[in-house]
Amino acid sequence: MTPAYRGEVMRLMTIFADTELARVVGYADSINKAPSMRERVVAAIIVAEKLGHAETVIGLLEAFDVHPELYIRSHAWTGRLDRNVDLGTRRVGDGKRLNVLHYPLEGWTDAVTMNALFGAATVLHLSELAGASYAPLGDAMDGIVERKKGHAAQAVKGVEQAVERGARAAAQAAVDYWYGRVGATFGRIESERFEIYKNFGPRRHTNAELLARWEGDMAPMLERLNLARPA
Repeated sequence: MTPAYRGEVMRLMTIFADTELARVVGYADSINKAPSMRERVVAAIIVAEKLGHAETVIGLLEAFDVHPELYIRSHAWTGRLDRNVDLGTRRVGDGKRLNVLHYPLEGWTDAVTMNALFGAATVLHLSELAGASYAPLGDAMDGIVERKKGHAAQAVKGVEQAVERGARAAAQAAVDYWYGRVGATFGRIESERFEIYKNFGPRRHTNAELLARWEGDMAPMLERLNLARPA
């Protein structure tokens, strides 16, 4: 393992762990805002599974001299920016969470809509890592991706239930807010880092290809729910 390869593998695992830990905090706060007991139970299970994903990957980082207990205390996972901020693809802070996790959630419909959009994006992101040349990471992602597909499906169901309860306007407002921010998780269209990842084995598709696939996946979901993609 060359120093460059080691650094990129660590970077990928850190992005995943930081994003999962920050995501858990935001979603856990929404559990008691769910309108039904069943939705609260499902949300709690998803939070527990996300913590398990983070634990798995942080465990892999031990081979890179990372101490798990120190790691989870290293950042303010609850930290969020003002909701009116839009970072685009610009990185902030010393953590590696994806930018979409710097924005706060506002209520249950906002939370499930964000998770429906980001859940589909997450499946695409992690499907790339499932083929990682670093075998421990690739093997771990095989199981994680399957659970992520289930999380995304549950989030879509949550949006459907919200719309059925008469919260279509709130769901549309959430789509308007989150769509571009989730799209930004695919990074800059012309990214030099893709070639690095491609050479090391953990990436097969460009940022533009992944973004296009995500947009294609979102179109039928939004149409089915009579929600419009932001202009």
